[in-house]
Amino acid sequence: MKKILFICFLALGSFAQSQIQTPAASPHATLSQTVGLTEVSIDYSRPNMRGREIFGKLLPYGTIWRTGANATTKLTIDKTIKIAGKELAAGTYSIYSIPGEDMWEVVFYTDHSNPLITEFDDSKVALRTMVEPVNMPMTMETFTIVIDEVMADSAVLNFLWADTVIPVKFEVMTDAEVMNSIDTALSGPSAGDYYNAAVYYLNSGKDISKSKEWMNKAMSMTETPRFWQLRQQSLILAKAGDKKAAVEAAKASLAGAKEAGNADYIKMNTDSLKEWGAL
Repeated sequence: MKKILFICFLALGSFAQSQIQTPAASPHATLSQTVGLTEVSIDYSRPNMRGREIFGKLLPYGTIWRTGANATTKLTIDKTIKIAGKELAAGTYSIYSIPGEDMWEVVFYTDHSNPLITEFDDSKVALRTMVEPVNMPMTMETFTIVIDEVMADSAVLNFLWADTVIPVKFEVMTDAEVMNSIDTALSGPSAGDYYNAAVYYLNSGKDISKSKEWMNKAMSMTETPRFWQLRQQSLILAKAGDKKAAVEAAKASLAGAKEAGNADYIKMNTDSLKEWGAL
């Protein structure tokens, strides 16, 4: 009996460790496209027709489809886009669709954990839009998603299968982004730019007077300097020979560090104040 059990155990172990691999019935695919300044990506699986009548038969009209196979099809965008005048915020969404003879509904769903649903939870519907299907003069055997008509401010997300295309046009905020970057660039360096330049000059042993100038500029542009910024300012002021101002900055940094409960900055500021004869 023990021998039989041992043989069965070996057989099961061999089965579990099988090296045979078979292709997926609906292969996984990914698609990435830059539209203007926005990154758009699609993650989906691609079923085949295999001689079946798809829309109205395999996928009955009026029922929710995951717009692909296996896991739900997912859209990821790194910036807000617009579809039919409605905004879809940056993030990842499941794409569901409801086929119809004359119109399709396409739904972008915040739950992208692959839920197979028969009705929508309205609290999870980020955007829904109606799209008119377009007949193709050819047959698309394998379900395919394509992003085309890629312009600086728009593109079309197409779902193609059998003899049908579902085109979902979307807009990106390229003009607003470019205008904002132009305004920012032409308005001169930011507080962060001045701060980073000042600290680099300090740590690299470069012109300390220039470092002091930039740090003062950064602080004048900062509504509420944080204790770590004040710490760097105190070091620059001390190295520039302005001990009185360095002490004031160090004391402000110390107060902020105590409020934040940051032991490292409390010690560093305390040590510096002692070194400068202020404690």
